Amino acid sequence: MGAKHESELLERDRKAEHIRLALEKRMQSAHSVWDDWAFEHVALPELDRADIDTSVTFLGRTLRAPLLISCMTGGTGAASRINKNLAIAAEECQVAIGLGSQRKALEDATQARTFQVREQAPTVPLIGNLGAVQLNYGFGIAECEACVSMIGADALALHLNPLQEAIQPEGQCDFSGLLERIGDTARDLSVPVIVKEIGCGLSEDVGRALAERGVRYLDTAGLGGTSWARIEAQRANDPSLGELFADWGVPTPDSVQALASIPGVTVIGSGGIRTGLDTAKAIALGADVVGAAYPFLEAAVESPEKVVARIKRTIEELRISMFCTGARTIADLRRARLGKKTPK
Repeated sequence: MGAKHESELLERDRKAEHIRLALEKRMQSAHSVWDDWAFEHVALPELDRADIDTSVTFLGRTLRAPLLISCMTGGTGAASRINKNLAIAAEECQVAIGLGSQRKALEDATQARTFQVREQAPTVPLIGNLGAVQLNYGFGIAECEACVSMIGADALALHLNPLQEAIQPEGQCDFSGLLERIGDTARDLSVPVIVKEIGCGLSEDVGRALAERGVRYLDTAGLGGTSWARIEAQRANDPSLGELFADWGVPTPDSVQALASIPGVTVIGSGGIRTGLDTAKAIALGADVVGAAYPFLEAAVESPEKVVARIKRTIEELRISMFCTGARTIADLRRARLGKKTPK
């Protein structure tokens, strides 16, 4: 077996292992960061629930609700089925969808099919994905454009994951000079660049530095959901290291508020989103669109119908939250009163 072929097999095994571990409850945050926040109840909402409008515009397309199925997987057989199930559901419910890192499809063209879901989701925003650190390991604008054309993407997410790379046995940890390379990519790419974390959040300083270099879409992917520190430490047979860093990062509510203060950026609030109530809270804190992965991954392992049911439930919970805060539109929800709960 050649070294390149062996490397490709190991990578596919890693992707499959990521899916398996991400589904384990112990890899999730034990405490919801969203439970620390509560809306002020409006007993007299002065609106007809039937008139509530959850629609928004995102990446030039209209969504039925401000929801994004966050970037998750690709590059393995199970991922192909999961991505198709997610895409079918996204199209039926008219919400956005992101895909996992396309790096392996660039290195092994046979894996491109595991990401190609435009046929299943022809009218909704579709987001490609590549590790930003790859810009320091030989990838450039040509590879980014290849990711876009491979799937017919409306945008490309460049993900930041220094903690994951630091713990991952095969991690790539040269993040030097990356800010300028991301800025160059945002300037030259044919579609918008979204910069996202993968579970440790974006701080205001990082968000402002990216915005100054032309990045107009920021995804918090904050602390509060799946712990990639735990996942990679488990893979490295060093679970105690994962526990040490399991709470490292910017909690998603804090990251949403910080990024919302930056002029001219669209904020995607993700990280620990499990319900429509969490979604409503993220919007009230400043998110324009809200992303979730884990709840939809669980459903996508089973069927597209399960994903559709999960999305519809989330939208229903969002609508109830809007009704009880007197918010007819998503713009109204951004003005709803939301505060931190007083510790008991």
